[in-house]
Amino acid sequence: MSEQKNDMVIDMKRDFYFDNAKFILICLVVFGHFIQPFIHDHKLISTIYQFVYSFHMPAFILIAGYFAKGIKEDGYIMKITKKLLLPYLIFQSIYSIYYYFLYSGNELYIQPFNPHWSLWFLISLFCWNLLLYVFSKIHPFVAISIAILMGIAIGYFPFVGNFLSISRTFVFLPLFLLGYFAKKKHFIYLKQPATMIVSAICLIIIFAIYYLNPEINTGWLLGSKAYAALDMVQIGGMIRLCFYCVSILSTFSFLSIIPKSKYFFTKWGTRTLYVYLLHGFAIKYFRNSEWLEVVKESADFIFISLASLGLTLLLSSNLIKAISQPLIELRMTFLKKSVYSMFNTK
Repeated sequence: MSEQKNDMVIDMKRDFYFDNAKFILICLVVFGHFIQPFIHDHKLISTIYQFVYSFHMPAFILIAGYFAKGIKEDGYIMKITKKLLLPYLIFQSIYSIYYYFLYSGNELYIQPFNPHWSLWFLISLFCWNLLLYVFSKIHPFVAISIAILMGIAIGYFPFVGNFLSISRTFVFLPLFLLGYFAKKKHFIYLKQPATMIVSAICLIIIFAIYYLNPEINTGWLLGSKAYAALDMVQIGGMIRLCFYCVSILSTFSFLSIIPKSKYFFTKWGTRTLYVYLLHGFAIKYFRNSEWLEVVKESADFIFISLASLGLTLLLSSNLIKAISQPLIELRMTFLKKSVYSMFNTK
């Protein structure tokens, strides 16, 4: 009975709005990674990909910033080190071994400073939290303005790329600071009926812009490349500034239309880190399999959509959490709780 009461207390304290947002976002992350190999052959798929990438990671980053307000607490650095850096090192090693067997013929390299694929987020999130010790002492408008200038400037350094996720750290820093400085009243304003209508219209317009301009380089949305790599050295800063505007607008528009009540999928929004860290094994296997050649018709992408949702639900399940919690959270509380529940049903 005490276990049930504790769960009820935790449930009452949670903000279902953010859990809903995180679940929908992680579904889009998995879906985006599934369709990436096909964006050069299908205009509609390319448009969907660019549209999703305009806000799915920026929104995740903004939400992460919103919940980073514990920076002034004692032991905060140790807390984020355990939460972010240790899982990063663990999964960096696991993915290196996985790639060694998946891509036969490759040598086994474990490079701690060159994050595999989606693991960049853990490194950047750790750095963003550290940077708060400086930016949190500055006026919000000034801090975000400086971060935007830094995000623009970093593109002019051709040697900056995937190493320690430096490029993405600076490019997406403004979104993290927007979340950090945001207050609950700002999200309440997003849920006003008039704001929601305007947001829906903005999302439609942004989608249409991408559809009508298929030549847009998706590299601008990833934030991992210098302007030289994008062949836009002279006007790279101006283009990045435009993408900042689109990204911020689409992020807030997306957050505006997210439901705030509790639904059947809300609880899965608490396990997005599990999906984020684990879905790469399935995605990489898919990209290296014969299934990649099978997907040709539009109807096949419906299957991919369902597969994305299915994989997200699977990786959000109790079973996966019980198995992988020691690697991701470095503890076994969920497994112990599950075993306890099995033998204490009265």
